[in-house]
Amino acid sequence: MTNQGLDAFAAWVEDLMRERGYDIDSPRGGGKSRIADEAGVHRAAVTRLLQRQSMPDLETTRRLARVLGVPVRDMLIRSGRLTAEELADPHDYLASPAPSADFGRRPTLEEVADLLGVPADRREMFVRVVEQFLPSEAEAEVTQVRQVREDRRVLVETAAAAPTAD
Repeated sequence: MTNQGLDAFAAWVEDLMRERGYDIDSPRGGGKSRIADEAGVHRAAVTRLLQRQSMPDLETTRRLARVLGVPVRDMLIRSGRLTAEELADPHDYLASPAPSADFGRRPTLEEVADLLGVPADRREMFVRVVEQFLPSEAEAEVTQVRQVREDRRVLVETAAAAPTAD
């Protein structure tokens, strides 16, 4: 990372800190210690960033992002560590998939793992864990039937309550 890149990133983080109410400008304001405590990082890491001495490590960046209320993705891109292309947002892919023979189908858990960047050696574990939180096909069908019935009930009640034209 260039000094210019570090300066730009540190200035952006400083602005975020000030906007979030951290007093990082006065020596006794306590803002640097407060944000370090809330993020669970060393105060020295915050100080080194604000003094443009070094970029925080990945875990510190992640924790600062959480406390500052910004996506980690934005922090990584603004820090210059990764580009927007390298951190393609999986929501973009899922929201507007390229037309293909499978257009409209749900991605498999393996494809989701790939989109999220789950390392190959952890994909099997990722799939097993996520599957625990997904309804079975039978449960999904029951849920869908219940939703259709509820939608019909609401439509009937709405139609019954609507004023009639005389």
